[in-house]
Amino acid sequence: MPRMVNCVKLGRELPGVVYRPFDNALGKRIYESVSQEAWRMWIEHSKMLVNEYRIDLTSPQGQKMLLEQAEKFFFGEGSADTEKPADYVPPKGSDPTHG
Repeated sequence: MPRMVNCVKLGRELPGVVYRPFDNALGKRIYESVSQEAWRMWIEHSKMLVNEYRIDLTSPQGQKMLLEQAEKFFFGEGSADTEKPADYVPPKGSDPTHG
C-alpha cells in the first residue's frame, strides 16, 4: 500500500511522492506533503520553465532558480503554475485549461 499524504498542492489525501526529490529541507517538505500526482504536475511545469527561460541546470544559479520555483509551485502564494513567461505559447493540441 502506498504512503498517503494530505497533498498541500491538491488539497486531498493521495499517494505521496515515492522518493525525496532533493537532498535539502525543500526535498523533505515535498516528500512529507506532496502527492505523486502533484509531483508529476511539477515535472511538466518545470520542463516548461527550463525550456522557456533556458535555465542551465548545471549552474548553481539555474539550480537555485528551479528550487525557488518548486517552493512557489507547492508552498507559495500565487504558485508558479499560474505564471507563464510573457512569450509562452502552449504546444499545439494542448488543453488550454491545463496549459
